Order: sequence, then structure tokens, then C-alpha cells
Amino acid sequence: MEAAGISTVSLSSARSITTAANPPRAVFLDYPLGQTAGRAHAPSEQDQVLQAAFTALQSMTKPGSVHDIGLQWSTDHDWKKHVMRVANNDPAKAQDDRTPRLPTPQYQHADDRDAVDANCPSCIFFADS
Repeated sequence: MEAAGISTVSLSSARSITTAANPPRAVFLDYPLGQTAGRAHAPSEQDQVLQAAFTALQSMTKPGSVHDIGLQWSTDHDWKKHVMRVANNDPAKAQDDRTPRLPTPQYQHADDRDAVDANCPSCIFFADS
């Protein structure tokens, strides 16, 4: 997309992965995976994340830049102990406490689901395999 002149920005809550992937530009927030657009049911926070992304599109000129937008999930880092915990220092026994991924799209509100256009030319929908 960038080569075609369409600027992109990645929303990230995994700095090391984002840095390794080297996107043209990214904004980082210290949140659990799956929460990169802000907390569910927190529209003002989600607006803050999107505004940071739009600002990044305009201001970030160095490829691979990652901007920390300063949002943190909580005042301490205890929540990180529950994400992909390693049991007895054995990565093979890591526990994933996150909500399971489902093969169908999930929507925050019924109105969002109802607004989906299955014939949207710019949307990507994954069919069940």
C-alpha cells in the first residue's frame, strides 16, 4: 500500500514484534494483545488511540518509527503476569488466559454487526474453511 502512495500506520501493543516487523510507522500502547484500539466500551479512549494514529500518519517520516502514545493498561504491571504465563520457567507450559479466538467476526454492538456490508469492495472477510 505504501508503494502505491497510501500511507499506513500500525496499532501495536507488542513493541518487540512491531519493531521486528518494521512497519512504515506504528503507535504503541502498553495494553494486552487484542486491545490495541483501546478498551472495549471506552469510546473516548478509542478516539485518543485513533487520533494518535492519524497524527502519526502526518508526522512520522522515518520508516520503522514506533511512537509510544503513553497509554497504560494499569498503574502497575501485574496484568502482564496473567498473559501467556510461563509455568515453572518452562515456555512449553505457557498458559494463555485470553478469550479464545472465534472463526467468525465479533462485534462490540449489534448495530456494528448489522452495519456490515458483505459486498464491501474494500473489506476483507475470511470465509469459514
